[in-house]
Amino acid sequence: MRVRKHWKKISPDHRESLKAVVLQALQNETEHTVRHSLSQLCAVLVKHETPDRWPALLALLNQSTKSNNPQDRQVGLLLLSKVVGSNPEPFKPHYKQLLQLFGTVLLDLNNPTALYYCILTLTAITAYTGTEEMNLMRSLIPKLLIALKHLIQADQDQASEAMEVFDELMESEVSIVVPHIAEIVRFCLEISADVSLSDSLRVKALSCIAVLIRLKSKAVLKHKLLQPILQVVFPILSAAPPPGEEDPEDEENDTEGDSENPKHFAVQVIDTMALHMPPEKLFNQLLPFTQACLSSENPYERKGGLMCMAVLAEGCADHIRTKMLSSMLQTVCRSLSDNNQVVRSAALFALGQFSEHLQPDVSKFHAELMPLLHGYLSAVNQTKIGHMTKAFYALENFLENLGPEIEPYLPTLMETMLSALNNAENLKLKELAVSAIGAIANAAKEMLVPYFPPIIESLKGFLTDTSEEMRTLQTQALDTLSVLARTVGKEVFSPLAAECVQLGLNLTDAVDDPDLRRCTYSLFSAVSDVSPDCLAPHLPPITTVMLLSLRSTEGVTVSVDFSIRSSFVLLDDDDADGEEGDVDLDEESETEDSVHSLRFSVENAYIDEKEDACDALGEIFPHEDVRRAAFGAMGQFCRAQHKVWKENPTEANHQALHKLLQVVLPCFLEAVRQDRERQVVMGILESMNAVIKSCQGEALQAPGIVAEISNAIKDVLKKKTVCQDVGGDEADDDEQQAEYDAMLQEFAGEGIPVLASALPAETFYPHLNDLLPLIMSKAKPSCTEADRSFSIGTIGETLHSLVSVAGGRAVAGRLSNRLLPVLVAGVRDSDAEVRNNSVFALGALAQAAGPIVASDYPVMLSLFSNLLSKESDPRVIDNLCAALCRMIMSHIEGVPLEQVTSIFIFKKWFNTKIKICWKLTHSQAIQDCFCFFLHNTF
Repeated sequence: MRVRKHWKKISPDHRESLKAVVLQALQNETEHTVRHSLSQLCAVLVKHETPDRWPALLALLNQSTKSNNPQDRQVGLLLLSKVVGSNPEPFKPHYKQLLQLFGTVLLDLNNPTALYYCILTLTAITAYTGTEEMNLMRSLIPKLLIALKHLIQADQDQASEAMEVFDELMESEVSIVVPHIAEIVRFCLEISADVSLSDSLRVKALSCIAVLIRLKSKAVLKHKLLQPILQVVFPILSAAPPPGEEDPEDEENDTEGDSENPKHFAVQVIDTMALHMPPEKLFNQLLPFTQACLSSENPYERKGGLMCMAVLAEGCADHIRTKMLSSMLQTVCRSLSDNNQVVRSAALFALGQFSEHLQPDVSKFHAELMPLLHGYLSAVNQTKIGHMTKAFYALENFLENLGPEIEPYLPTLMETMLSALNNAENLKLKELAVSAIGAIANAAKEMLVPYFPPIIESLKGFLTDTSEEMRTLQTQALDTLSVLARTVGKEVFSPLAAECVQLGLNLTDAVDDPDLRRCTYSLFSAVSDVSPDCLAPHLPPITTVMLLSLRSTEGVTVSVDFSIRSSFVLLDDDDADGEEGDVDLDEESETEDSVHSLRFSVENAYIDEKEDACDALGEIFPHEDVRRAAFGAMGQFCRAQHKVWKENPTEANHQALHKLLQVVLPCFLEAVRQDRERQVVMGILESMNAVIKSCQGEALQAPGIVAEISNAIKDVLKKKTVCQDVGGDEADDDEQQAEYDAMLQEFAGEGIPVLASALPAETFYPHLNDLLPLIMSKAKPSCTEADRSFSIGTIGETLHSLVSVAGGRAVAGRLSNRLLPVLVAGVRDSDAEVRNNSVFALGALAQAAGPIVASDYPVMLSLFSNLLSKESDPRVIDNLCAALCRMIMSHIEGVPLEQVTSIFIFKKWFNTKIKICWKLTHSQAIQDCFCFFLHNTF
């Protein structure tokens, strides 16, 4: 920690001395805990020094990891895991060498500690590897599986941590594991089925299977892995708990379940199948397992069948609604009368899931379900609060979407809820009733007005009691009050609006609780809709408290875990600002310098509070249009400052530009990943592209900024951003959502040629190399016409950008072998837009690569000749002529002018086409090329 915080205060001589001492100590030390701490210290030093400035470290790593002594190899791999794990990118030049080393270490099956540290290091570098390392990575998978099997036998905790390598491999570059998908699945199934192994290890294996299904469901089906997966998963999800115990979700004091429970993850596997596999293929193999469970004498098997049905509801909603809803509902309703409570609880959960995901069809069964649900609720033993919670969950989800159909049931429902509010002794039961009233209000709306006075009268007592034991009930009462504000009508609620605002302000002053603040923000936003005039006088304190919530670090905890404490002092006491072990989060140096010993965690309640504060501010001060305009304005500031500097190139103007860029671009990148609205992210990408286009290399001076922008583009192309995950409000159906996703990817793709035009080609090449596979994957014949057009168009614009930058010819030549087959296929495409873009891209390739692609000219000319003989789209003909001119301009010796004259001029151009081509050419430069061509021809 001293080195981390005070490195700049250590003299160069002392730095070198310290590095030498640490390496020597590491070689002499025999205690593992001390070696571990020394390795951590080395990792901190590497962060300051970089590997290349510490050759002695590289020499030690090279020597120790290849030593014949197993202990030396362990020490070397421990050190390697720490220094690479905390600083993966600086080691990138050494990745090939490291991967070759891992191939050897993974065969050292009698040294599990070495295997463990080897796999940790592999995990650390996986996200940073590129296409050059793919084949080496792929070849490690079989060895990795065998090594993990041996590590499981030696140390299950270490094996569980090492299993995370699959998460990194699949999330970073799933194509690495695809050739070995069958072996990986079988390996994970073997672990999952072994009840003698730890829950943590089995959970990792089940989670790995779920991720593979999510990312590569077609490959799972192709390799016929669905049946083996179901054969393992069903016994897990239907297993009885140990004698005298209950499943976590069935315990009265734990309704949330256990995240490290294999049964929980087995259900998640089914859930993932439902979301990512074709329902027909899934149900054919799944139904026999489900039916066998439902007809079993074992209550936990019946429960497993119901849990399976429940999680199918979201992913297979259309299939269930159209083909199976009636029969599945009958099964659930019968199970509500089961003699075993765990089965009844599962049936309630299933009914809640159906109500949430199978609308509006499930609401059509209200005549059968509402009496059953209400009767069940009345008959349940109210002391069984855990079971009551499940019953209310099912009821709420069904009521929420019932709409006007709720009217005949309203008197009975409200009698039950008001009775619970006034007479129940258990606070949790009151809380459930208050929540249910919110669901009833969402369905009934103005029909609830006759019950509004007694509801408010009951809620008042809960809202004003600030005692600790009433806190969750008070929070729920606030939440329901917000729902009532939005549903019963402005005329009914407006008289209470001012009182609600004051109540919210009083509570935020009196009670320090993130959940309560979250609900007050929701109340404020509801009042802004009902009676904005009541809110206006209080906007300063309301916005202040919301902004404080957004800025607050409350709920963020930092823990420092040292394997061994010591009084060893690197600096004199006079040099130290604080006590040993202090953590300064505002320190100018890194936030990741903890080397695995500094851990941050954020309580969920505080995350929810910040989210609701954002939502409320968005409602009070409308919302995505403002954000989009704000980001656009930030981009305009940058472009304006760049213009000022160009017109008046003083050092002060230059510094002002870079200060602005250093604030704006990171802000753009964070918002691209985190904003929830696609329209906003599109605006950000458009603004960022405009800034780079205008400012060129000046926008890309900050260390690492090119990689960060490229990674943001990659995240959008891989659909890893928040707005692509949540499916913003504007996406009302799948078709529209797909359209917005396509537009978003186009905005991101436009950034690639913009970056290519702003940087020397060799500088951008590594990033372009990583991005191209994502772009080229959309040019496949199976992709949509829009995707193919986008893909080829982006390639063409990128090649065009390489024409005018330093080193562009060499890079274009390097890319030509990969791109030419894609572009040739595009010229033969059935869609005119794809053909047009492909012809343009071929011309750009010829112009950018010059003589390097001269050997490909005959193929290109033959392709153009065949195309011209049957092409009728004038845009394609225009680009074909322009492409030919680019070929002549770049390498005239490669074009047989006599043949081209007879084919292109006399057969086509002078048959009225040359006039069209002249009018349609994109620029004066291309028209000049025509003149050049005609001059050389005649």
